[in-house]
Amino acid sequence: MATTYNVPPTLSVLRVLHNVSVGRIIAAIFTILIARFILRGIQRVYFHPLSKFPGPKLSAFTRIPHLRARFKGEVHLYLKELHEKHGEVVRVSPDELSFINPNAWKDIYGHGTRGTKGSPPPKDFSRFGRAVNGHYSLIATPDNGEHYKTRRMFSPAFSDRALKDQEPLFIKYVDQLVSVLRNKPDSEGKFDMVRMYNFTTFDVMGDLTFGEPLHMLDNAEYDPWVSIIFKALKLGSRLALLHHYPILYKAYKKLVPEKKLKKRYEHFQYCVSRVTKRLEKGRQAEGVDLWSLILDSEDKGKGLSRGQMDANASLFMVAGTETTATLVSGFTYFMLKNPTVMKKLQEEIRGAWSSSEDINMEVAARLPYLNACIKEAFRKYPPVAIGLPHRTPKDGSTICGDFVPPDFTVAAPHLVMYNSPSYFKDPELFVPDRWLGDERYKDDVLSALQPFSVGSRDCLGKNMAYHEMRLILTKVFYNFDLELCPESDDWVNQKAYVLWDKPSLMVKVSPAQNAGT
Repeated sequence: MATTYNVPPTLSVLRVLHNVSVGRIIAAIFTILIARFILRGIQRVYFHPLSKFPGPKLSAFTRIPHLRARFKGEVHLYLKELHEKHGEVVRVSPDELSFINPNAWKDIYGHGTRGTKGSPPPKDFSRFGRAVNGHYSLIATPDNGEHYKTRRMFSPAFSDRALKDQEPLFIKYVDQLVSVLRNKPDSEGKFDMVRMYNFTTFDVMGDLTFGEPLHMLDNAEYDPWVSIIFKALKLGSRLALLHHYPILYKAYKKLVPEKKLKKRYEHFQYCVSRVTKRLEKGRQAEGVDLWSLILDSEDKGKGLSRGQMDANASLFMVAGTETTATLVSGFTYFMLKNPTVMKKLQEEIRGAWSSSEDINMEVAARLPYLNACIKEAFRKYPPVAIGLPHRTPKDGSTICGDFVPPDFTVAAPHLVMYNSPSYFKDPELFVPDRWLGDERYKDDVLSALQPFSVGSRDCLGKNMAYHEMRLILTKVFYNFDLELCPESDDWVNQKAYVLWDKPSLMVKVSPAQNAGT
């Protein structure tokens, strides 16, 4: 027979009252949070300092639509839609404005417009972190004086003289790319050109930064260290969304497995060990790389700390590789989608030299149609599709004639501006002739194209990037006839996580019939 227990009536009543009280407290907290969310949203839409700027009310009410687009890799589509509906300046989030007027380059990223209220907005450095060793890389250094000093240290390594000295190194790896394309196709003569271009740019930058390549062209495989870089770019783009929610970000840092932090440290140590190896060679290292001139500065007492060297070496291995490979991948795709343009380009390239061995940076830089095609590729497929965020200072900023109060984010998105019919006729077409004075495109605002940004913090390596791109493209299009494979016909429709999330670009490669060897 089961034993039964009688619960005292007083205790039962207390339990009921306790459950009711907890339920009411939870409901009250939930109600307060909902009310706060709604009231704050109403304030943002109608009474906020940015309420005068056009844009959808939902985007002014909450940043969720913007964050959702960024998380999905569709922020470039989100911004395109908003600018098409609302014009040159759009409030894309409660505290963020997007500008596509070309004057935004000087007003946001440059030195501003004289006589206007406020001052140019600096980078939003809260979105840029330190390296694992606690040092800032060149791109993330918040102090202008320190940034200037560091940039001055590296500038000689990117000068025209240094690039001329480095030309044999570039040619060595581009010729190796040509050799691989000629001798190692798959059974159908196809290559994934995204992989091939990445192999090349990483081997080049590995040699420039570490004094030795990553041997990816040799092995026809991604180095594991590089594979981690690609994964980290996408993950980092998504984790950056937590910047808007400091409590969640702190919770993430506490909850993140120690194993992941250890992997990040080990990944950085890969770079550190190779910089150490390079520095140990001193000036006895063959050729001219990034450190040759840096070591000269060390002798003059103007050098960088070892921590700064490591942080910047890590930066160069991303900034000097993936962006270049992205542009030449997009360039190749648009050539294959526009056979008339490609034929004209091949005629110019193959007519400029009698053999592939004669191709050099100096002549390539003077080919007008090649350079026009590169500019058009930048317009249609900029490696950085979005705008890099800046933050208005204490005195605010005047941007494209509008005063923006202090402490708000502003940016100019590359892809949206470059494909706006307000500045480029037939923006959906790939037309290199617009850069060569074609009368049909006389009203195009060519100054809108600024893929390397402007001002004191523009891309230090832009000259190197142009030389490397021209060498790769002239060698490839001189030596080979290319055909786009059907599976890559829609290749350009991609997700963007700061940089493009590129699928394979499958191309059939065959030796050119009317070019030298």
